[in-house]
Amino acid sequence: MPINLSKGQKVDLTKGNPGLKNIMVGLGWDVNAFDSGTQFDLDAAAFMAGEDGRCPTEKEFVFYGNLEHASGSVKHMGDNLTGEGEGDDEQIEIDLTKIPANIAKVAFTVTIYDADARRQNFGQVSNAFIRIVDKSTGQELIRYDLGEDFSIETAVVVGELYRHGGEWKFNAIGSGFQGGLAALCGHYGIQVA
Repeated sequence: MPINLSKGQKVDLTKGNPGLKNIMVGLGWDVNAFDSGTQFDLDAAAFMAGEDGRCPTEKEFVFYGNLEHASGSVKHMGDNLTGEGEGDDEQIEIDLTKIPANIAKVAFTVTIYDADARRQNFGQVSNAFIRIVDKSTGQELIRYDLGEDFSIETAVVVGELYRHGGEWKFNAIGSGFQGGLAALCGHYGIQVA
């Protein structure tokens, strides 16, 4: 049975699962029926941040335009343009043993592509979730369903893995941002054109 988290909850990931090395972070969502008449394209990303909460360089931003970190520790499995079907819409694979020492946390985010032009926001998205799976066993370890109703936000920090006392923990964040991907990049110290 996975641990089901609610917003703000923190849980040990590696302490209770000794030897845990490779995990898959799955993110999923559904689009509500009263949509805007334009396809929704939601994008998952990972920001690899230092102790200061900022990415050392833009290379620590792993997304559909930069699918793998140079260390091999974080790999985005590709962009899903529609979000159709059951289960994970996008997946990010993590090798905890390869995360560079200067990285204190890996934040997982979801943004709505071209939200302003398409007049879309997270108020039109439901059943969003993040789950963490042990790749060696296929067992779901953690699940966080974002029950919150977002209205005008176009970006959400869903959760983050972070180092604590030599172990990895997970924090269910669920905080929304206006301004989409650019706002998130600014939050994590990345300059966007």
